[in-house]
Amino acid sequence: MTMAMPIRDVSLNVRVVGSGYPLVLMHGGPSADLWTLSAFRHLAGQFTLIFYDHRGNGRSTGAAESMTWENLTADADALRARLGFARWAVLGHSFGGHVALEYALRYPDRLSQLVLLDTGGDSRWARENASQVFAERGLGEENAGLVRRWFHGDFEANEYRRIFMRIGKAYNYRPLLGAARILLHGAWRSKSRPDALIFAGRRLLDGWTVMDRLGEITVPTLVIAGRQDFVFPPQSQRALADAIPGAQLRIIDRAGHNPHDEQTDAVMTAVRQFLTATTPTA
Repeated sequence: MTMAMPIRDVSLNVRVVGSGYPLVLMHGGPSADLWTLSAFRHLAGQFTLIFYDHRGNGRSTGAAESMTWENLTADADALRARLGFARWAVLGHSFGGHVALEYALRYPDRLSQLVLLDTGGDSRWARENASQVFAERGLGEENAGLVRRWFHGDFEANEYRRIFMRIGKAYNYRPLLGAARILLHGAWRSKSRPDALIFAGRRLLDGWTVMDRLGEITVPTLVIAGRQDFVFPPQSQRALADAIPGAQLRIIDRAGHNPHDEQTDAVMTAVRQFLTATTPTA
């Protein structure tokens, strides 16, 4: 079950399952929600999993315009304190990976490990390169233009579903099978918030980068991604891992932007092994 939890000036939609060392999962989008990471429930036998919707996303409250890096990271840390954890492991997917990186830089003493799933240390890959990769894969010049509009927030809320229907197939290595597995894992429960993506594309992610600060991250870090991801392709993952001291890099074959849905066993094994090897014993 999920619960509405008052956190700072908003109410966050939160789901806590499992037992063991705490792992918070920061979903992608923005405009998506916690259900897009439901595949990670496979780790509930070993870890306490904290899923939540960012402010302005899913079923959490808050205007899209309140999605600043300060608010997004402060929300997460207030949630940690509310749940009574001194520290926790942090996993961020896509946009959630950006939030996770900001959190690691702003609250370095509050996380013990960092897992970055199909994300990057700047917004350039999604905003500038994704449309080019899309076109190079023969998915259509017209649709490549929609990809650029998508990541720049250059559309209106009533265009959200139409655009996603045109470009969504590129997110998965095998589109039909990938989409079926995403739905099976619980994404049919998702609540989309187009305004969050529009605001982020126009404001929050415009020129965003932390690449010059990644050397400050000292916690054990795993960078993991699908080899066929068009949003953050392998070269961006290597650049990210190379910039974080001691980071491990794992590229998952036959997977796109959502390897946790397409190659669930491989991703769960990689994350479980990493966290087990690096979780503090005291």
